[in-house]
Amino acid sequence: MGETLYSSTYQPDPRSALDVLAFVLTPVAAFATHPDELEAVTELLGAAKSEAIERWRALLAERDERN
Repeated sequence: MGETLYSSTYQPDPRSALDVLAFVLTPVAAFATHPDELEAVTELLGAAKSEAIERWRALLAERDERN
């Protein structure tokens, strides 16, 4: 029906373009605000966001192969 906007137990669906896009577009400041953490979080999120896109593409290709 509707999309979950916030939940502390929310797990993004790697098959959902909307979930992947929301994660990729979420600014680093949503995950860390302390200056000492920002650099580390930026580096980790860069890798995680790339991985999320790659997983979504792989799942999309797999789905297309089945159809």
